[in-house]
Amino acid sequence: MTMRHQGATIQSGDPSNWRERQVVKRLDRLHTGRLEVRLPNGSTAIFAGEREGPSARLIMHSPAMVTRLFKAGSIGFAEGYMAGEWDADDLAKLIYLLHLNEDALEPDFSRLQHIYTLMSAIRHRLRRNSRRGSRRNIAYHYDLGNDFYAQWLDETWTYSSAIFADANEPLADAQQRKYARLLERLNVKPGDHILEIGCGWGGFARYAAAHADCHVTGLTLSNEQLRFARERAQAAGLSERLHFELRDYRDVNTRYDHVVSIEMYEAVGEAYWPTYFAAIQAALKPGGKAAIQAITIDDTRFDYYRANVDFIQEYVFPGGMLASPSVFCDQAERQGLRVRETDFYGGDYARTLMRWDASVRTAADTIITERGSAFYRMWRYYLAYCAAGFTSGNIDLMQIALQRD
Repeated sequence: MTMRHQGATIQSGDPSNWRERQVVKRLDRLHTGRLEVRLPNGSTAIFAGEREGPSARLIMHSPAMVTRLFKAGSIGFAEGYMAGEWDADDLAKLIYLLHLNEDALEPDFSRLQHIYTLMSAIRHRLRRNSRRGSRRNIAYHYDLGNDFYAQWLDETWTYSSAIFADANEPLADAQQRKYARLLERLNVKPGDHILEIGCGWGGFARYAAAHADCHVTGLTLSNEQLRFARERAQAAGLSERLHFELRDYRDVNTRYDHVVSIEMYEAVGEAYWPTYFAAIQAALKPGGKAAIQAITIDDTRFDYYRANVDFIQEYVFPGGMLASPSVFCDQAERQGLRVRETDFYGGDYARTLMRWDASVRTAADTIITERGSAFYRMWRYYLAYCAAGFTSGNIDLMQIALQRD
């Protein structure tokens, strides 16, 4: 049986309770693309917007998902996926479709969301990136264990966006292109000394030492990353050029020819952005350059974003915060760093994330056995959520060159 319900096509029955009907009513506002929703009672609702866009399918396994939506909005939606209460044929495409219709779908379902939002904001503030808080927040994410990251990172051990020459390029090659692009922005000379703030597992440092005949001092707050970076430097015969430390960027007291920071500022927190850029300025010799790769939020969305807590801040990067491009540049210039050039690579990040997701799905059995289904689904949602953000333009990837006068 097929019938019309408030603009949506409903097949084989109707939503079975008031909250499900409210979800259908809200989804009737869809203005872009097509969404097919299979409800827990077996009925199927099809929503088609007047604008062309992606087509996606959502399968609701439990009415509990609807309760989560009323309680916690978009974060509740993510929690429902983590709990196995719904699935999608293509997770990233579904989230992308919802991003495109966010203006119509995002308004509160109930007053309960206001309480949840308040509690989330309090938790977020308690995760401030003080020296002690930064160590705790970094350990939460990066000390999950090198065995876990080995299951889905490429052989360069790079946990940041690549820059692709074409869609079929091997991820490791695209990661090295990203490293080369950053070095080009610095005009590195043989013998120069680079400070890398947030060195990860040492991928950029190894590339720079091997290809630019320079020295790199890398800083991390992760014990797991520090041990790995040192071991790889020694194995590559680069120990004389590479030095890795467990140190906060705020404790740097040496000047360098250049500074590199790859997707680290996102973990700094808005309250500490002036400190971060001041530390870069202080670490540079006069005329020295910094090359930074940074995830940014669209300028028009910044005020809304900073007033709320999203899924990434709640579950993946505690204490994290994105700046818009204009806010980022303003913060840097206030600390004596002139903007020299900027380029954007959001599409490359979406492609990188989908490569990671494919590797995570390949390793699904091992990850679920070691960490549980909820963790596996959280990680997949995280990767898809970010990919959808880059595809929709809500977020972007910026490479920027800064110079100290």
